[in-house]
Amino acid sequence: MRTELGAHGYEGLSVEGVAARAGVHRTTVYRRWQDVGGLLADVLDAAGEDDWQPTDTGSLHGDLTALNDEIQASLTSGPPVVTGLIAASFRSEQAARAQRELWEDRYARCEAIAERAVARGELAPDTDARRLLVTATAPLYHHLVLLRADPDPRMPEQAAATAVLAARAGAFARPEPGGDDPT
Repeated sequence: MRTELGAHGYEGLSVEGVAARAGVHRTTVYRRWQDVGGLLADVLDAAGEDDWQPTDTGSLHGDLTALNDEIQASLTSGPPVVTGLIAASFRSEQAARAQRELWEDRYARCEAIAERAVARGELAPDTDARRLLVTATAPLYHHLVLLRADPDPRMPEQAAATAVLAARAGAFARPEPGGDDPT
């Protein structure tokens, strides 16, 4: 399925094409997955069953840069599976659900980056890890997926540096119970 998605993109992906590549009859594929959305949901579900963990470089800046390097590599490597899966999530509720679950899993795993930084004294304990991670990684998705621009080898480090500066300035502090949220 990944090969078919990479070869033809989301628009060219079909149950018939997947069945032909797998050497099975299309009814076999339809019976198990019903449609392309079901196929993609299965791919996303399988991606969440790996043992991936964010790299521990010994610093918040290094960890976020390493994460961004991985993201940039996954968004620019061939075949373009990640972007195909993102596109599919807009057209298939099954794929959208699976993608939301995958992102929740990845964010939960990446919270270790903030936890390590708090333990090292680089971040305040009240730092909202999710907001930090979104801020650190969003520029790559914006640049590569939305703008469809060429990879910028400086962007992973620059986005990480920006997020670290914002975090150290308190931009991702959780509001105190009953207090005002400045965001």
